[in-house]
Amino acid sequence: MIEDQALQASLNLVGEPLTLPRLEHHLAEAANMLRGPIDQADFKSYIFPLLFFKRISDVYLEEYRLAIDESGGDLDFASFAENHRFQIPQGAHWNDVRERTENVGQALQQAMRRIEMANPRTLYGIFGDTQWSNKDRLSDALLRDLIEHFSKVLLTNSLVDPDVLGQAYEYLIKRFADLSNKKAGEFYTPRPVVRLMVNILDPQEGETAYDPACGTAGMLIGVVQHVKELGGKVQMLYGKLFGQERNLTTSGIARMNLFLHGIEDFEVVRGDTLRDPAFYTGDALAKFDCVIANPPFSLRLWGEDLWASDRFGRNFAGVPPAKSADFGWLQHMIASMAPKTGRLAVVLPQGSLFRMGVEGRIRETIVRRDQVEAIIGMGPNLFYGTGLAPCIWVVRDRKPDRSKGKVAFIDASALFKRGRNQNTLESVHINQILSWYRAFEDVPGKIQIVSLSEIKEHGWNLNISLYVQPETRAAGPTVAESMATVEERLREVALADDKVRRYLRDWRLME
Repeated sequence: MIEDQALQASLNLVGEPLTLPRLEHHLAEAANMLRGPIDQADFKSYIFPLLFFKRISDVYLEEYRLAIDESGGDLDFASFAENHRFQIPQGAHWNDVRERTENVGQALQQAMRRIEMANPRTLYGIFGDTQWSNKDRLSDALLRDLIEHFSKVLLTNSLVDPDVLGQAYEYLIKRFADLSNKKAGEFYTPRPVVRLMVNILDPQEGETAYDPACGTAGMLIGVVQHVKELGGKVQMLYGKLFGQERNLTTSGIARMNLFLHGIEDFEVVRGDTLRDPAFYTGDALAKFDCVIANPPFSLRLWGEDLWASDRFGRNFAGVPPAKSADFGWLQHMIASMAPKTGRLAVVLPQGSLFRMGVEGRIRETIVRRDQVEAIIGMGPNLFYGTGLAPCIWVVRDRKPDRSKGKVAFIDASALFKRGRNQNTLESVHINQILSWYRAFEDVPGKIQIVSLSEIKEHGWNLNISLYVQPETRAAGPTVAESMATVEERLREVALADDKVRRYLRDWRLME
């Protein structure tokens, strides 16, 4: 009987509260166990589902014990669906898989699929499409070791606060992004950039938020954290967080991320936003207060053939070229803004500011609408997958009086901390950019408030360098800065040379 098994297991839920450092270390050790048979870029496809499976299994047992205590030992009552956040069918609990010694991957895969089927509204497809039964990659021995490793810690609500679990999950996302580097750009936005964009939009409790290219849901988590920091009630965001993500595995990770952060009600849909948007009524797109995204840069073959007759009217400024979806994303997001209250922040390559042809004509139409409030030029090498310096477009359905007929051009390209492999935004940089944006005043060499008439004189070109004139000292780096850059480049060349020589030796092309 599952009741008897659950009762016995629930009585063994004794442990110590898990601190964030301890949990992070435990998860890092689990990832290290995959080194060798699994490519580092694929670690997330294995560790995240295991973590989530363990969490909901432990919480199920905890809820079971609480229900037994509440009912005076009524096992039938403890099994009622109303007592559990998620349903776990008989034979599909973590402990059931733990007992297996052979065909462990098959048992794991079956348990995950049965849990998804038992929770179709909330968990369907959440574990992704990882082939757990592929013994060439995952032997029974390796899976047993992984399961035993996860079994060493209890992930109940009483021992692991959702905030701690959410932070540990974010730590893993960042760690896997570092490991996979270029591939990480498909699913991860550096969290300081997220914080900057969320602070610009300043979401409030009760407002809706939408990310049409949500990746691992970092932007939506950022909205929740912002509201919490302002003292707002996070529950006021339940049912108001929406996201869409094309990649199956990544969309599952996004949903796990929200659940593990303690978010009870949201909607993240797997699908291609530009070809088939998930949120609409009839021929009208759903409208949101805050629209925020870091979509794939200059995505090719994105579905431009469908946009000529787009039933949602997202081609109001024109159909972007097949070689770049940048203005497809921007138009989709503008069309998704709520009347009056709607605003958006989106990361795009700086080429979107000045490319001509059809994109130039689209940009002109968008700027003429007087909804673009600010263009923020960022520093180089802040994002995974590209060393290029991107920009942030800030757009409002209805601009405040102070910015009507004007656009703030902000040059934040020098605000970053140089890193060995990647540059980062620090809190001091975020606060500086925010202060410039909020003040909406000229700052020599940093920010220029420009009228639409002046932008028109420049052919609707939004290249920041046309409007923000560098300070005298900004004409070039100092000798010390130049030497540091040269030294960094020499180190990179040396590392690349060593790598090439290793490959040549491995291929027996060099002695």
